[in-house]
Amino acid sequence: MTAEIFHPQTYTAAVPYARFAELRRTTPVCWIEESAVGAWPAGPGYWGVFAHADVKRVLRDPQTFSSHLGGTQIRDPETADDLAFVRAMMLNQDPPALSRLRRIVAAAFTPRAVRALEETIAERARVLIDAVLPAGHADFVEVAADLPVWTLARVMGVPDEDRRLLYDWANRVIGYQDTDYAGLTTADAAALSPLGRAALAERPAMMTRPDGRPLNPRSRAGLADMYAYAHGLAAASTDTDAAPDAAAATLAAARTAAPAPAAPTGIVARLLAEGLTDAEFENMFFLFAVAGNETLRNGIPGALLTLLQHPDQLADLRRDPEARLDAAVDELLRYWPPVMQFRRTATCDVTLGGRAIRAGDKVVVYHASANRDETVFRDPDRLDLTRNPNDHVSFGFGPHYCLGAHLAKTQMRAMLGQVLTRMPRIRPDGDPVRLTSNFQNGLKHLPVRWD
Repeated sequence: MTAEIFHPQTYTAAVPYARFAELRRTTPVCWIEESAVGAWPAGPGYWGVFAHADVKRVLRDPQTFSSHLGGTQIRDPETADDLAFVRAMMLNQDPPALSRLRRIVAAAFTPRAVRALEETIAERARVLIDAVLPAGHADFVEVAADLPVWTLARVMGVPDEDRRLLYDWANRVIGYQDTDYAGLTTADAAALSPLGRAALAERPAMMTRPDGRPLNPRSRAGLADMYAYAHGLAAASTDTDAAPDAAAATLAAARTAAPAPAAPTGIVARLLAEGLTDAEFENMFFLFAVAGNETLRNGIPGALLTLLQHPDQLADLRRDPEARLDAAVDELLRYWPPVMQFRRTATCDVTLGGRAIRAGDKVVVYHASANRDETVFRDPDRLDLTRNPNDHVSFGFGPHYCLGAHLAKTQMRAMLGQVLTRMPRIRPDGDPVRLTSNFQNGLKHLPVRWD
């Protein structure tokens, strides 16, 4: 039976690395049953890919294994309209269309652009640790969650008072399989900008469809408030009352009723000059607001938990963090990959790992398994903060390699550097609580203590 590989509840306990290792040895490409989960119906199943070489082969060959045909999530979009909408996202494009969208956003993530942010990211990490240091204890998930939200707000031109919206949108998307996160709203409406308050009014009242089935949180209807906010922010950036749709008109009206925040100067303003369609613009906003957020809010706490579980390595890293953090961050990403899998769809009949895959079949690559492949990594289940080379695939591979990888590593170094230098006796203060998700390798709570 392989259904447990798909089932989100499996990952509430731990990533099943022993099962992955068994599959790499016996059936590195195998059929996975896609069972019903709560109100979510069963799917047709898919091919799981577990060996490092096969994962790389799939990721580097979009002509055979498409991101566009069915999107990159295991579950198929519920309707043809939903599929058409998500296909406009950069993650769900194949070359040459992918190349156009990557070019548009690449300027925000060049090493030069990230270096310009490094000082402010480091200062923000210091402020976050300052805020909790006197208490002697904290839930590190909450401490770390603000850094990627704050950073992305700067990149996107989102005003500070609205950045909690980014946190809530990510919760809705990454936590839809977890009852603690699925309906969580933390933004204080009274503290939001006029744009934020008007967008909040567009939030779906229920996350179910008229037929009683769950509303896909990644669909346009499931994130109506986020897309309304995106158009309102775009309108503010051009200082015009022209509105591309009704949601934006609501936001434009709100702007005239109260002082608006300063016009955005981030990536949203740049996107407007590129001739994106509405669907492309909305999906690009999703990519920044959610995808760029969820990875770090899981990766940073996961990295700290890994270090706490390996006290000898933590002690060694403390001796010279400035010199060793770069290699350590890569190893922590290998050991705790924030994203465990991504989907492709076969464009033609093909043989992979000795299995005959038919055109139209779903093919899901497991980064978490590839990162522990014993044919690539010596003693792969051992944390080695000096590991070199380190050919992990936590940021993907091929044409979809993550544009934000450098920015993500910068944030991890900043936060871990603060912990290493200012919390010399940090230790667990209770059991960590994992996110129920078969996609994100996440933590909901990581209680820690220091003195």
